[in-house]
Amino acid sequence: MRARGQDESGQISLLVIGFAFVLLMGVAAVVDATAAYLQRSGLNTLADGAALTAADRAGDGEQVYTDGLGGERLRLTEATARGAVQAYLQQVGAYAEYPGLAVAVSVAPGSDEVTVELRAPLDLPLSIPGSPGGAVVGATGSAVASIG
Repeated sequence: MRARGQDESGQISLLVIGFAFVLLMGVAAVVDATAAYLQRSGLNTLADGAALTAADRAGDGEQVYTDGLGGERLRLTEATARGAVQAYLQQVGAYAEYPGLAVAVSVAPGSDEVTVELRAPLDLPLSIPGSPGGAVVGATGSAVASIG
């Protein structure tokens, strides 16, 4: 028979508790990463739709219907693009779905390409102790206004 030199009771309990803690931290990380991915996917869809709407708005203007285009390309102004993006985001309810949504619209000078950048705060469903309290997720979409 083997004599017990030390009392080993409670060692398994400590290992089980430690493993459960590590497992819960892993679950929290996966849940938070999934939430961030889903929000980014939604923002990508919004950014693409907003950019396409803004590019499409270039063809709705006076330039097309009164003067015609001749050999030149559609002119897209930043003010027109910004207005189209804001109207689109209001129409689809983006501001209600993503509180704190920040929008940046840019049109390169002399270009027919519009770029829309969206950023929204992410409320993490589970928080890991010691991690930052909030995160921001962003997405970018672009489109070209041209007649092909």
